[in-house]
Amino acid sequence: MIDNLCVAGFSRLFARLRRVRPRKILPALAAAVFFAGTAPVSASPERQLFVSVIQQPQTLASSEAVLELIQFARRAGITALFIQIYRGDQAWFSSELADDSPYREALKKNGEDTLDLLIREAHASGIAVHAWLNLLSLSKNTEAPILKKYGPAVLTQKPGPEKNKLEDYLIDNQYFLEPSDPRVHEHLLGILGEVLRAYPGLDGIQADYIRYPDSQPFYGYTPENLEAFRAASGIREVSEFTPGWKDWRRGRVTALVEKLSKRARELRPGIIFSTTGCAPYARAYHEAFQDWARWVELGLADFVTMMSYPLDPLDLEENLMGAGARAEGLSNINVGIGAYKMAAKADIFQKHWQICTASGARGCAVFHYGSLHEDPALAGILLSSITRSRKEL
Repeated sequence: MIDNLCVAGFSRLFARLRRVRPRKILPALAAAVFFAGTAPVSASPERQLFVSVIQQPQTLASSEAVLELIQFARRAGITALFIQIYRGDQAWFSSELADDSPYREALKKNGEDTLDLLIREAHASGIAVHAWLNLLSLSKNTEAPILKKYGPAVLTQKPGPEKNKLEDYLIDNQYFLEPSDPRVHEHLLGILGEVLRAYPGLDGIQADYIRYPDSQPFYGYTPENLEAFRAASGIREVSEFTPGWKDWRRGRVTALVEKLSKRARELRPGIIFSTTGCAPYARAYHEAFQDWARWVELGLADFVTMMSYPLDPLDLEENLMGAGARAEGLSNINVGIGAYKMAAKADIFQKHWQICTASGARGCAVFHYGSLHEDPALAGILLSSITRSRKEL
């Protein structure tokens, strides 16, 4: 029955549970009392920051902006940067597969590769750099090279009327590639290879958007998928209630993660390979078909960044409890903190930061740098928290 619950349904369920029982924090969270700001668990999470290409001005567009980022990261005690360099099949690196016009424009303007500059400067300050790649979402880019090459056949589909134009494939204002399509695999493995060969100094790869869309109605109903599932199961009529159909799609997503992880480690032994994961975990597993706890368990991902962006701190706690229960603790889980939702809500941002730092998670990852520019009060919380930590030492 839980397979058919949407995100709103889970929220209503948790709201009812709050009213009928006291809140209990799992032992996996080291009995941290989040709201009271009591003593954290022994290991301090990494302090991490996402840097997105959607902010204006874009950091990788100028050498000056790169140096400003590193200066801020140093002051805020940031230990790892997740730098978005691939989004919507556009590349902020030299590419023969994607549209690399953003890279070429920045190179012409600055006379140097700004990502290479960022890696050097970050490493000089003891900061790790992970390339953040949005893999299965094309955003709204109708000019994406993979679409130009293959057409909409590489996009995932929902059941329903025949699609007559590209706009019919839009999902949540994005075009989503089909996770099981071999042509998609070839393209994404090629992108990964270009990045790793161009930047040997990278500390890691963070693979984002490896999932099906998680809004109803459900997806994955391409002719190729249906044919493959029918051949494997012997079942002719396929719907969301068909036994094994959800597991089959979940397996296809895991298979893609496995391919990417294997290729990354072949090309760069020792590279850190990580993914993002939807939250709460029930949403990831039952709606996006993203079994990210198992990816860590199998060693396919070194860690997962849980994209948990509620405004209510109680919802963040519940997401952490669910993830900790499924992953046997949070030592391999980063917690995304949605600063982009918290403009003029610095008190909420501070509460989320306190919850994360007390949770025993591997890292606390602020999403994103542009939001700290837009609201200096948010940046001030990070700066003041590192000042307090240094005084305690």
